[in-house]
Parts: sequence; C-alpha cells; structure tokens
Amino acid sequence: MNGEIDRKNGRRRRFKLFACEILFREICSLAAIANNRIDIEFLPKGLHDIGRQKMSSQLAEKINMVDETEYDAILLGYALCSGGIVGLTARTIPIVVPRAHDCITLFLGNRQRYHDYFFANSGTYFKTTGWIERGTGLGQGVPDNVVEQLGLGMSFQKMVERYGEDNACYLRDQLSQMRFYTKLAFIETGVEPDDSFEQQTIALAQERQWEFEKLQGDLNLLDRLLNGFWDENDFLVVPPGQQIEFSYDDNIVQCKESKL
Repeated sequence: MNGEIDRKNGRRRRFKLFACEILFREICSLAAIANNRIDIEFLPKGLHDIGRQKMSSQLAEKINMVDETEYDAILLGYALCSGGIVGLTARTIPIVVPRAHDCITLFLGNRQRYHDYFFANSGTYFKTTGWIERGTGLGQGVPDNVVEQLGLGMSFQKMVERYGEDNACYLRDQLSQMRFYTKLAFIETGVEPDDSFEQQTIALAQERQWEFEKLQGDLNLLDRLLNGFWDENDFLVVPPGQQIEFSYDDNIVQCKESKL
C-alpha cells in the first residue's frame, strides 16, 4: 500500500493512531503536514511498566472502541515494547506497526542504525524531549505498574520492612535501573523549542559523572507510518482476522490467525 491519496473515491485516507505520549511533539509535527487525515490518541508513557498482558489488554480495549467504518487503518506509534503489542487483533481494517524492538528505533529512523549504535555504545541511556517532559520516574502515573508491584518505588527502609534486609539489599542491587549505564545520549529530532531539554540531559550526565553525546534523530520511520508508505521491511501490516505475534527473528513481529 502506498501513501497516495485514495483516488477511487476522491478523498484522503483517514487513519486512527494510538501512540505513546513520549512521541507527542514528533507525531504532532508530522501529522500536521501528512497527506492523510490522522486522528490521534496518545496513551501514558508508563503503559509499558504495567506488564505485557495488561498493556496489551489496554491497547486492545482502545482498538475495540474504534468505529472502523470511519477509518482505512489503525496505526500504532509503538515498538514491540516488551511484547505489549503482541496479541492485538485486526478486526475489519488493517493494523500497522513499525518493526522495532523499542522506541529508540522510532527516534533514530531505522533498526540498523540503532543496532549499530547500541553495540558500539553499550551502557547508553537515551533521552528525548518526550522522555523528559512526560516524566522521569518509572511509574509515570499509571496505576498498578510493575514498579509499584515489586516495591521498587519504595524507600530502602520500606523494602526492608516488607522483604527483610537481605532481600531488600538484593532487590536494590539487582534491580537498579541505572547500575550499568555510563553514558547519556540526547536524541535531537528537530521539534525542540529550544536547547533546554539538551541542557537538562547534560546536567544529569554531569551529576552522574557519565559521558554525554547528542545524536541527530531521524523521523523518517514515523513519517512513513503516517503517510502510508508501509514497506514490508520496516512495517507489519496486519490484515483483518489476524493478530500480532512475536517472530523471534530480525522481523521482530509477524501475523498469525486470530483465535477470536
């Protein structure tokens, strides 16, 4: 399917997009100039923190509320996100999702670039405008998130009271989100109002005594998602009656017949 205007009925195609709010600035800027009409609904950043099954269930609930007679396809502004999109089923119109393990691919423009950078720069933690302004904590205001379930949002003393000192020490040491990081990379995508987000990242790197690097982002993948240029190498187009499944290879995701 290409991104041309639907000439058959003389209208622009209309898509429903569900996306993580960390992509808010990038997606809004692209939707404003897209060839198609994009109706967007952003979901909380912390959705991926509530566990695979709960994330998938919440996304499915949103998809099931869509009046599909009004749209040509449902787009997902998500990556695989620890399997949170697995099991989502296309009903009467296709679901389209980028082939990406996590959202950093969406900010860098393609899987290969992220792959090459990741293996050449292990221990890098990424920041973007959305990651900063949509909250820095792990829970991100989403009820029942995994962090709270495990007690990682507690003080060390609270963990001791719940699990005992030995177990609390183990959790603190083994589950620390920052323990392996040595570098902060700020991805500049061109939608930043000023350099304040970059400066916040630099300050955090200095505070933690980490290396800092600024990377040039690339919105090509998101742009093609919104404009309907869905080549098989970079996108999975799920036809009606099928659902998203793990592919366990470089394709990341694949289709299979839905059980519903």
